[in-house]
Amino acid sequence: MPEDRAFRQDIRPLRILILNLMPNKIATETQLLRALSNSPLQVDIDLIYTASYQPRNTGIDHLTKFYETFDDVRDQYYDGMIITGAPVEQMDFEEVAYWPELSAIMEWSNLHVYSTLHICWGAQAGLYYHYGVPKYDVPKKVFGIFPHSMTYTKPVKLFRGFDDIFQIPHSRHTEIRREDILARKGLRLLSESAECGVYAVSDLTGRRIFVTGHTEYDANTLRDEYIRDHDKGLPIEIPENYFPDDDPTKQPMVTWRSCATLLFTNWLNYYVYQETPFDLTTLSPAIDIR
Repeated sequence: MPEDRAFRQDIRPLRILILNLMPNKIATETQLLRALSNSPLQVDIDLIYTASYQPRNTGIDHLTKFYETFDDVRDQYYDGMIITGAPVEQMDFEEVAYWPELSAIMEWSNLHVYSTLHICWGAQAGLYYHYGVPKYDVPKKVFGIFPHSMTYTKPVKLFRGFDDIFQIPHSRHTEIRREDILARKGLRLLSESAECGVYAVSDLTGRRIFVTGHTEYDANTLRDEYIRDHDKGLPIEIPENYFPDDDPTKQPMVTWRSCATLLFTNWLNYYVYQETPFDLTTLSPAIDIR
């Protein structure tokens, strides 16, 4: 940031809203809060869950103490919002119980949130709602740690500090395809993997960012998912590029932690802190360009 601009800045805490759609909300909120805390910026967090679907894996006491619903925050304004993934990706969007509520939240974000970061199924849902981008089933679950590189030829602030090849965790049964992204005038394809396809997409202004992977995952998140499904007798393969020698008894090697720190720090700094107005009620609407 240039010195003259720094002197002109009014400082206040950033307001970030997290819509947590994951079943284990405590694990997800902890991962996201840890990622957001790796910054000198002061951040105030609000957590919400969907009122139209009662979570079954998080106690009501925790939800009552730490979470609100959309109705509680609909009159508020936020510098940034995170929409998490959800284990509903093999359902059509309109079949998801809370799709009408999620659609209302995404529509509300156009005037009440400056920049929204969509993660995994949240990215697929956002791309579908705002731009009509479909998702597709994949023959085999995308499960493991995969190498990625930049697709967009110009420098992208979201990826400042990233290596030419960087590792990202994935766990999903569906994908979005590059041809659908490239067909939308209002979208930029930022990053891909030769092994698992599209990773990062943004609109033309940085007010909407979509990532299909899980940089926020802890070291053992994929291991716990593998053990859970294996013990249930479900069809699950060992996550790729994760366990040393593909041996589930060995401790996984973390190769994505620096990417997580950079991704969330860059989003907070370049797409939220340096861009959002001091008075959030003056937000201009985000625009859908298809």
